[in-house]
Amino acid sequence: MPSSSAAGPPDPYLHELTRLATVHLLAARGGPMWGSGFFVAPGWVLTCAHVLRARLAGDREQVFHVDSDSLGGEPLRARLAAWLVDDDLSGDDIPVEQDLALVKLLDEDVEHECVWLSDCAEPPGVGAHVHGFRPDNGPQRWHTGIDIRTHDGSYGLRFTDTEFPKGVSGGPVLDPHTGAVVAVMKSRRVERDGGRAIALPVLRRFGELYQTVIAEHDQWHGSAPRANGYNWIERQQELPAAGLHRTAEHWSPVDRRAALRLLASVPAPGGVPPVAKLARKARGGIAPPGSLPQPVSWRDGHGLLYEAHRPMPAIAFLHYLKLVVEYERGRGGDPAGLDAWVSERLRGVPAVMHTLVTEARLPEALLPVLGPGAPEEHMTVLPYPRTDGGAVVTVELEPLSDAPDRFYWRIRVHDGDREGSRPVAEECHGNGVAPGQLISKLRRELVTAFESVDTDDCPAPLEVALPADHFDTAVHRWLLTETGRLYRPPHLGVQRRVVLRDLDRRGGVDPYWRERWDGLMAAEALLAVPQPLAGKAPRAHHFTGMAPGEVPVLCRPAGRGVGGAAMRMALDAGHGLALWHTDGHSEHGCREFCTALRAGFAELLGQAKDPTELPDRLRRIREDVSDSKDAQHWAEGVAMLYDDPDRPLPDLPRVDAP
Repeated sequence: MPSSSAAGPPDPYLHELTRLATVHLLAARGGPMWGSGFFVAPGWVLTCAHVLRARLAGDREQVFHVDSDSLGGEPLRARLAAWLVDDDLSGDDIPVEQDLALVKLLDEDVEHECVWLSDCAEPPGVGAHVHGFRPDNGPQRWHTGIDIRTHDGSYGLRFTDTEFPKGVSGGPVLDPHTGAVVAVMKSRRVERDGGRAIALPVLRRFGELYQTVIAEHDQWHGSAPRANGYNWIERQQELPAAGLHRTAEHWSPVDRRAALRLLASVPAPGGVPPVAKLARKARGGIAPPGSLPQPVSWRDGHGLLYEAHRPMPAIAFLHYLKLVVEYERGRGGDPAGLDAWVSERLRGVPAVMHTLVTEARLPEALLPVLGPGAPEEHMTVLPYPRTDGGAVVTVELEPLSDAPDRFYWRIRVHDGDREGSRPVAEECHGNGVAPGQLISKLRRELVTAFESVDTDDCPAPLEVALPADHFDTAVHRWLLTETGRLYRPPHLGVQRRVVLRDLDRRGGVDPYWRERWDGLMAAEALLAVPQPLAGKAPRAHHFTGMAPGEVPVLCRPAGRGVGGAAMRMALDAGHGLALWHTDGHSEHGCREFCTALRAGFAELLGQAKDPTELPDRLRRIREDVSDSKDAQHWAEGVAMLYDDPDRPLPDLPRVDAP
């Protein structure tokens, strides 16, 4: 089909390469095609999840076929490797950010073409080409040019004035200006011209599988001709929009191919922060433009060094690559191949710029914290982040004034920079969320927030801010999959440090809170002080009279009854650290469990060098509980108040139902 769009006439070489990589999917027993897809790495096909979902809903393990006239033989056997669709999603309209699937060939040693996937994080330009199959009279190849009219959220592309036949969903969207596939065709508009596509960064949501497939993609693309004497990289060298690369000061497609192949051999970065921080430093400390998707691989960091789809000067890429080398060496690795290539490629850059690479230094937040010979104790305990760096995810839960058993919520992320926290998701309108529905409502947003700041070595803490009346909300038992008790992992309180904060302290720091926190941090030792005292009602002077290193601990819930009164007195006295048991207490006084609980509190506090160690020490105890499946362990129902006035919650107007 000829094109009349802003994409212009298709490049014949890129058109052929894309055509050779495009396939269609169908049942193993034959019958009509299901939809389109395309090879992205040896043995790997990318398509839309909705192409497979209806056919595989009853059996995701069933074998189906991948076929095209370019494979030169029988259809190839394949099986679903993964899709992004939530298990509990109902209906046929799959959101853009969930509508991708990766398919793995079961037949080995099959020769086939693979597309070049763009690493550039910027949304594509105005014109592109779509390839796919349509089912008319047997699967028939189909192609057209499109005009990209708008961007639909972070990952969606919309285009109009083109009629799309049934069956092309899952096909590649090629940007002819850069010579790279930038999206996956999603759907046509019902009874109207136009359609939607899914931008490639959605692939990152496959996690470790994305890392595997994209590494195989980058290692496969080599120097051998593929079609008409060209491969993807050689043809991209001829495209003006691929970047100015006529001198060594510019970054060429050949440079990019070499760099990405070498990066594919470097161990994964272990989270978003290393990639984002190194790319930002390579950009001269300037954040990438716009609201770009979070980078999760070293390749993604390379893709942040573009401006208006053109690569920055070569020195920026070489600086980034050298920083990756230094980061990996700091973790005990030896990326000698990448380092040698950077040194060789640097020779073409004017000598005045060499020190930017040869003297590259990691950002302070990524420097190795502990050197060889550090004591075992301090090798294992993660201090809680303070104002000098370290990421934290905060959930604010605010009860509705006319329905205190329901909550509005907001999630904030503090990525360790001095700018403070930023809101990333919220629901502060309507009827609020019931306590039993909180984790199902927050689950996806929390996963996204954690992915943005976690590293392999340091999962970010979760702190939940809510009024004291709700302090017995056992957030340490939340699961990112389903709710359970502590001995059924993966529990958030096992996976990461989990603490509570007082929402009513939002927006300011009173002198009692400040004075007591400073005294706590300066104390030579920490001591557990049981409250309320046995046989006595709690009194304010029990809390105001505590020494700086003394910490109130309760063997009963802190949100109601006697424990609730004691907790309110502790907060009024300025205490920012406390521990209590959320699961109830005998109405007839303390029992043997209370004795074990107090002993556990005393041991926990006595082992800590300072308060910043306590959240991780409690997490490690929970990890042991999880391994032993001891449901009666004293730590199973324990919650911790850790309320740092150096990082007060931002003051916001209170919200409520209209």
